[in-house]
Amino acid sequence: MISPNDILLITGGTGSFGHVTLERFLQTELFKEIRIFSRDEKKQDDMRQHYQNDKIKYYIGDVRDKRSLDQAMRGVDYVFHASALKQVPSCEFFPMEAVRTNVMGCENVLDSALENKVKNVVVLSTDKAVYPINAMGISKALSEKVMVAKSRNLNGCGTVFCGTRYGNVMASRGSVIPLLVDQIKTGQPLTLTDPHMTRFMMTLESAVDLVLFAFEHGANGDIFVQKAPAATIGVLAEALLRLYNASNPVRIIGTRHGEKLYETLVNREEMVKAQDMGEYWRIPADNRDLNYGKYFTEGQEKVADAEDYTSHNTRRLDVQQTMELLMQLQTIREDMLTENTRKVMKTKRIIERNLNP
Repeated sequence: MISPNDILLITGGTGSFGHVTLERFLQTELFKEIRIFSRDEKKQDDMRQHYQNDKIKYYIGDVRDKRSLDQAMRGVDYVFHASALKQVPSCEFFPMEAVRTNVMGCENVLDSALENKVKNVVVLSTDKAVYPINAMGISKALSEKVMVAKSRNLNGCGTVFCGTRYGNVMASRGSVIPLLVDQIKTGQPLTLTDPHMTRFMMTLESAVDLVLFAFEHGANGDIFVQKAPAATIGVLAEALLRLYNASNPVRIIGTRHGEKLYETLVNREEMVKAQDMGEYWRIPADNRDLNYGKYFTEGQEKVADAEDYTSHNTRRLDVQQTMELLMQLQTIREDMLTENTRKVMKTKRIIERNLNP
């Protein structure tokens, strides 16, 4: 159970997940200190100037360098490991960089946490780790395997390693929503890969809820998944056009390299053992041991009857529902407020001109 005297470390703390996690925890009394660990001194300084909060401590370092992690990890109780290379194209061109950060970096975080007797580490993962077809997804799948493998020997030591797996987090850095909003504002055509492509839709705030749930309920090797709704890319574009009262043309550019028609959050092998926890799925660790019996001579008949949990078969949002979900995003709300202000001022000017011809 998290207490007000605990210390939290967020790796990759200057990214989208780090920012919203920090925002949430600063509104609570859960931690006496929150450490932001990243390699970007400029973003750290921006955060320092923005928050001006003594509760936040900033550590320059890289998850590739375990020595820098060891320094930041001393005295820490909880770790949210969000540091990663997340962009599909950059990982495709530089796959070994993805391995060094996403796989070896994850191992360094886990090893340092264990040596420093951290209570709980939550490793951030992605739907692209399920049936991966690109280097980013493959590296994140391996980071999950590293977490599960290391969790097998932790019973009784007081440290828990678990993970959270996300679908598309709305308006996170580099995602499709900021791109489409920018295209709408600048009058450009909206570039869609495939309007029938589906993606899970979840807010950054609900992503933090999942992290807290994992901190409170995770056992070694668990992976937690939120039951998220999905929308087609075409519906998402239409919802944004309606919200911004825009009429930008839509240009279909085709599926890009490394993209899927739909994403999978839980594969059928995992669904056989997944536990329904209300808003979440809990996927317990694969507990096969080194005798390899379950790899060669033992099977599971239920797997053939199971079905993946995908963005194609989850609850599908229509345009109105997608608009309502988009309005939960602060940036969208601010844009709508600005737009309404402009409309009010325009109406006021018209009235004044009519009154004083």
